[in-house]
Formats: sequence, C-alpha cells, structure tokens
Amino acid sequence: MDPASQDINLNSPNKGLDVDHSDNLSDVHVEGAVRNAANPLPPGLTEEEAQELRTELTKVEEEINTLRQVLSAKERHAIELKRKLGLSPLNELKQNLTKSWQDVQTSNAYKKTQETLSQAGQKTSAALTTVGSAISKKLGDMRALPFSNSFSSNYSIRHSISMPAMR
Repeated sequence: MDPASQDINLNSPNKGLDVDHSDNLSDVHVEGAVRNAANPLPPGLTEEEAQELRTELTKVEEEINTLRQVLSAKERHAIELKRKLGLSPLNELKQNLTKSWQDVQTSNAYKKTQETLSQAGQKTSAALTTVGSAISKKLGDMRALPFSNSFSSNYSIRHSISMPAMR
C-alpha cells in the first residue's frame, strides 16, 4: 500500500484505505503558503526566512502524517496478533481486573482494613455469644420457677382458655 495514496485524515471514514488523491492535490491550499494583505509577514522576518519556515513546516507535517500511517499500521498488526493469540478485549479486561484485585489485596491499606474488620468481627461474635448466654441463663432461671408462680394470681389458665371462645 503506497503511503501517499492512503487517506491519512484520522477522522475520515476512509482512514487507512487506499484513496486516489491525484486529481485533487492541485486544489489543496496550504494555509499561510501564500502571503497576502490579510496575512502579512511577522515583523523582523524576511520573505526568504518565511519561505524556509514554510518549507520546514511542510516537511514536519509530512513526517507527522507518515508517523500516523505507521502507527495505524502497527495498531492493525497488534490487533491481528491479539486475535491470533485468542486475546479479546473481554479477556484483556478480565486479566486487568484480576491483576488490579491482586494489587489491592497486597496493598497495606487493604491488609490493615482486613485485619481491623476481622478483629471487629471476632469482638462482635464474642459479644453476641455473651448476650446469648445471658438470655439462655435467664430463660433457664424462669423455667426453674414453679408454674403457678409464673403468672400473677389474677391471671388463670381458665381465663386464657376461654379467650378463643369469646371471639
């Protein structure tokens, strides 16, 4: 593919494709290439110096375009190599996430947080065990009391049995 025949406009829908520009190259106007009354030479710059600068600018712009073409070709080649290796964007994302998660897990902040939360969990578990034991003991104490003492003298089993009948 001849680099001169490639469409190098990165925003063009024909980017990287062979496009025949031979008929319209004569119509291309390089901004600033022709001096006119609207675009006078800067003070202290001779016509010869301005022409040298324009020539250098043209060469630099051509180099930039060549580098864009080379970069585009290298990117296409890299995509092709990844495809052949079975590397898809999704696989790359998975690998990046896995590596990032491993980096997080090995960070000091994560280790300190994990240790603090582990200690808090152990203390909470111990506290709940103590509360559960206290509740069990209290219920055990209530079972030890005689049944007749469990209710006040005004409340009888007969009264509780007759409640459904009142409905």
